[in-house]
Amino acid sequence: MLFPESWLREYCNPPLSTAALADVLTMGGFEVESTRPLAPAFSGVVVGEIMACEQHPNADRLRVCQVNVGSASSAPLSIVCGAPNARVGIRVPCAMVGAMLPPGADGVPFAIQQSKLRGIESAGMLCSANELQISDATAGLLELATDAPVGMSIRDHLKLDDVIFEVKLTPNLGHALSVYGLARELSALTGSPLAPQRSVTVAPTSAEVRRVTISAPDLCGRFSGRVIRGLNPTAPTPAWMVDKLARCGQRSVSALVDISNFVMFELGRPSHIFDLEKIHGAMDVRWARSSESLKLLNGNTVKLDAQVGVIAGVDGVESLAGIMGGDSTAVGDHTTAVYVEAAFWWPDAVAGRARRFNFSTDAGHRFERGVDPSLTVAHLELITQLVLDICGTPQTVVGPVDDQQPNMPKRLSVTLRVARASQIIGMPLTQARCVQVLRACGFDLTEGEGTITVQVPAHRFDITIEEDLIEEVARINGYDTLPKGSPVAALAVPLASPATARTREGSRSLHAVRRQLADLGYAETLSFSFVPEAWEADFYANADPVRLLNPMASTMAVMRSGLLGSLVQVLKHNLDRKASTARVFEIARSFKRDANAATGPLSVRGIDQPLRVAGLIYGSAEGLSWRLPARAVDFFDAKADIEALLAPMALCFLAVEHPAMHPGRCAAVHAALSDGSHDDLIGFVGELHPRWRQKYDLPLAPIVFELDAQVAASRSVASVATTPKFPPAERDLAWVLAESVTHAQLMGAVHAADLGALAGCLRQAVLFDIYRPKTPSADMAEGEKSCAVRLSFQSEAATFTDEQLEAAVAAIVGHVAAQLNGRLRG
Repeated sequence: MLFPESWLREYCNPPLSTAALADVLTMGGFEVESTRPLAPAFSGVVVGEIMACEQHPNADRLRVCQVNVGSASSAPLSIVCGAPNARVGIRVPCAMVGAMLPPGADGVPFAIQQSKLRGIESAGMLCSANELQISDATAGLLELATDAPVGMSIRDHLKLDDVIFEVKLTPNLGHALSVYGLARELSALTGSPLAPQRSVTVAPTSAEVRRVTISAPDLCGRFSGRVIRGLNPTAPTPAWMVDKLARCGQRSVSALVDISNFVMFELGRPSHIFDLEKIHGAMDVRWARSSESLKLLNGNTVKLDAQVGVIAGVDGVESLAGIMGGDSTAVGDHTTAVYVEAAFWWPDAVAGRARRFNFSTDAGHRFERGVDPSLTVAHLELITQLVLDICGTPQTVVGPVDDQQPNMPKRLSVTLRVARASQIIGMPLTQARCVQVLRACGFDLTEGEGTITVQVPAHRFDITIEEDLIEEVARINGYDTLPKGSPVAALAVPLASPATARTREGSRSLHAVRRQLADLGYAETLSFSFVPEAWEADFYANADPVRLLNPMASTMAVMRSGLLGSLVQVLKHNLDRKASTARVFEIARSFKRDANAATGPLSVRGIDQPLRVAGLIYGSAEGLSWRLPARAVDFFDAKADIEALLAPMALCFLAVEHPAMHPGRCAAVHAALSDGSHDDLIGFVGELHPRWRQKYDLPLAPIVFELDAQVAASRSVASVATTPKFPPAERDLAWVLAESVTHAQLMGAVHAADLGALAGCLRQAVLFDIYRPKTPSADMAEGEKSCAVRLSFQSEAATFTDEQLEAAVAAIVGHVAAQLNGRLRG
């Protein structure tokens, strides 16, 4: 928000310099982003009056002017001027000989000297606003008011030593979106007196009232309006008003529009002035209908729906409630009768509506933060008086104020506990000091034993709970008064976990997991936990993700319940930049609803937040090589990486279906037990589903996996063992098994056999061949396969006898036959 320092000091003028004033506002919560002088430095420029103006004898576009600069001891100055609006009687800025004008593009001030133009002496220069660098207008001389004191310094006359403040306000400070609102806060911060708002009452001279119906009290809580007829539509805006608006960054439009803007900048009250003759029938304040549209004052035509408030006439919508008027009822050069409206629009009914149409307005910016509902009539009276003063004629008549209050906000009562305020702020406070601060803020209050109960003023929409009052006490008391010291608190060191601790016996840290994945050729990625809702539906079939109340963007609306979507996005980003291969991983928390989740130091009730490790591989498995043929990565590459990551844990891979993965190329990862069964689920691995490969435009299918990171971190760390001095004994067996028998079932049956004297000596069983005949044979029927397994026996105590080995092999063969109906291949 822009405003001039001089306007602020009209209402509150503390004995502070400009810099100190800016510091007080900033420390009070109203951040002053910048201050800049209204005009650059220049000197020797005074108000001059053109007494005579004659054509230059030697130039068609020059005139010789006689200029009175107020010096009683000298004759008027003869100045040659080329401005098209130079004429007798006007008062303009006159730079006399010796004046220094603002620097030009070269950065050097321009000195005015006695000169001769086309043979005529010129003793100065008549200036435009652009030449003084107080505006961009270049049309001619800057014409001053006809009563401007001749000879007075132009800096004093135009108050060019003023300073423009730019203040950045947080959304809760809607009550300070005006000069008077900031003055009110400045008065509370400094204790300087606050001048009252201008108060007028205009007696009606007509009985005319335009009927207004408020059909939506949840949209409009108060609506005040009146009819004014007989105005001069071409009346100019007074220079003082144009000047104040310009210093707030608002250009002058017309007198009626300028009056409405002036009251908004001064008092924070947006209003609207309709051309009365363009309103057909009674007006209705209601929610819009989906079939309606409106052409706005900015020229845009918007389609409306039931979420947007409007003011409508018989022929259709005339204004967006609290945001912008319609083009069809705009005032113009032929407007002689107006309807002036000042209303209270509920903040929730206005918030976000303008952004839906890709624009913003000063009115909407204020109404969505809250505008004082108690002053609609008072401000309407002030607007009326300004309209009469500027646009009034002998024929002007004013109707009575029509004030409707269907749904006024109730004033809240909030109690402050002084002890609680002292505890939160961190410094001792007395009840008397808290009362002094709150009274300075304009609050009505009553005192109790250690408590202060406040009636929240109508303009303070940001005060709803005790903490808001505590903030007021801290703010007005001064943040610089807070005691300086280091925070003191009792710290409890939590027990170390695999996620936070260094490697302990039987476990490792997540950093070790990262290092091992890096050793396997993976690059780590870091991505937001906020993801598009579509990812949750695509990759996890999650119809109820954890949604953010205030997302940063529509593509970051929910919390991810897994990491696969983020890895696919990383792959897509790299493919778009001509990458041909990728091996990436991420370790992060996921977020899913769980009614059993309890609140803890690192948890929130109802939300499970497990740590996950996910990886993705894509492209060539080996890269370009003269030795090996090109091959794309497949399921078994990712499976091997998972086995290496979780080693020495024995794993079991079971075919399952997963929303993100190919239905026939996906497996669940479990910890394998010695009897061939499996333990709890660790994660999933598989090829990306063809549907998502097509949706995300991936030339090849990536292989993805997602595992429980805590399992990866807590796996057993390999221990050092001596090498047995006795050599191993190996036996190769080939079993004929049903096609449905899995590798895990076969290995489980082999290891579960009772080996008698060689118990614990079967060190390894490796499947090294699978044979499927093209046609059924005598020893293998259709639907059978041959699985060749190498058994390795070794003892640290002695070598084995043939009898011991034969007995152990027979036990294994018998157990496989009993468990899997397997027979040795002949």
